[in-house]
Amino acid sequence: MPGRRIILMYISEVSGHHSATLAIEKAIKMLEPNAEIMNINAFNYTNPISEKIVNRIYLGIIKRTPKIWDYLYDNPSVVKRVDKIKASIHRFNSPKFKKLFDKFQPDVVACAQAFPCGMVADYKKTYNSNIPLVAVLTDYVPHAYWVYDSIDYYVVPSEEVELRLHRKGVAQAKIKNFGIPFDPEFNTGISKDEVMKKLGFNLGLPTILIMGGGQGLGPIKTIVRSLDKSGIEFQEVIVTGINKKLYRYLKRRIRKYRKKISLFGYVDNINELMTASDMIITKPGGITTAEALSKQLPMIIVKPIPGQEVNNTAYLAKHLAAVKIDKPKDVKSAVEDLLLNPGKLERMRQSIAHISKPHASVDTAKLLLDLAAKPHV
Repeated sequence: MPGRRIILMYISEVSGHHSATLAIEKAIKMLEPNAEIMNINAFNYTNPISEKIVNRIYLGIIKRTPKIWDYLYDNPSVVKRVDKIKASIHRFNSPKFKKLFDKFQPDVVACAQAFPCGMVADYKKTYNSNIPLVAVLTDYVPHAYWVYDSIDYYVVPSEEVELRLHRKGVAQAKIKNFGIPFDPEFNTGISKDEVMKKLGFNLGLPTILIMGGGQGLGPIKTIVRSLDKSGIEFQEVIVTGINKKLYRYLKRRIRKYRKKISLFGYVDNINELMTASDMIITKPGGITTAEALSKQLPMIIVKPIPGQEVNNTAYLAKHLAAVKIDKPKDVKSAVEDLLLNPGKLERMRQSIAHISKPHASVDTAKLLLDLAAKPHV
């Protein structure tokens, strides 16, 4: 019997959106090994040249002028102004999607980012298609760019997001509070001691994981300098992602730091690194957050970027899962406060357990397979 045909869409290769679709794909294959899955970068598929330009502009804004992103992000006046531009882009891309869908004949489509979700939603209206469309939100805020009548279901990370979507006019029956999909491998039981021995970490020292997402963004240099002034003994595990410049900078100076530091570039064993760690200093991207929550790993968030990161941080701080620091140089005090107060660290772990959704990817995969099994014309 042929497997269900499923299209998963994201934008940007090194991103939480892509990580989410990979996690969903893995979960689908676990449940239905013969499923046919197309996991594509929708922006690259429809506008390969524009994709490179837009990604560069986005990263430039985030790094240099984050206040501009704060203004653009979920701003009702901006959303209204770009409606015509957005409609024009969707009309231009609809024929490309028709060619893709006619050839692959998907039983269901799921998008982990609002841009492709909007394009598919418009395609459905343009061609009067009944292909089930699922929006998978990977942050703790449902901005207006997600809302389309022709989306069949929304997979959301929390009750707060569920409520906000409902207030934006989305029917309650369309909302599935499954969590943010992440690699199911994070739910496999692995021994902390075994991982630490395997990676050469000191079993007798607290371990602090420092990350800046796949792009290696954030004030990591300042964080490392601040932590090196601490009189408390601990070891640091630093992951720089694809930021080769940052990796080379830290590699040249690693022997000058007093703390024991294990330095990594882009890795595929975040599961092991989180298992070995006692806390994480990180950007509050949705996937990293979901992974850390699954490990009951307390978070320290330094200077979150306006927009989704600020909203993610607010959610985590509200539920006592994270500590927010405005100035990178103050991270030493935050780390020392947690290490010197194990009771506080334990209360954070207990709070995390209440909001963690470890089965998000499998639950999302089940929804997609159920939708794919239903007949549609």
